[in-house]
Amino acid sequence: MVSAGLGLWLATLWVPGVVVQIYPDSHFFGIPLTQQWHLLVIFGVVLGLLNFFIKPILNLITLPLRIITLGFFGIVINAGFIWIVDYMFRELSIPILYPLLWTALIVLGLNIIILKIFIQHD
Repeated sequence: MVSAGLGLWLATLWVPGVVVQIYPDSHFFGIPLTQQWHLLVIFGVVLGLLNFFIKPILNLITLPLRIITLGFFGIVINAGFIWIVDYMFRELSIPILYPLLWTALIVLGLNIIILKIFIQHD
């Protein structure tokens, strides 16, 4: 969840076309969202929940495709989840192809870095 929110924030800084915009009526279940970091936390939580609950099922279903593409289809799955978050929230705007793939790569890279830092093998 941390890597997803941080990755989306970095994508808004570095990837042209990725925009997080706050509207006067932006809220999440009645809680007003007045800062950009509020939105990024919500986006990170939703993306983390999608990754936790739905990604294992999709990985199992798409296993032959992931084997054929040597794992690169995982980037397509991550981009699909980011597209779902973009579709769910009007405050997040990501144009369809290249910015979406770059955002997926940033989130994936941060996820790998955070796992390497915090998960230590005995």
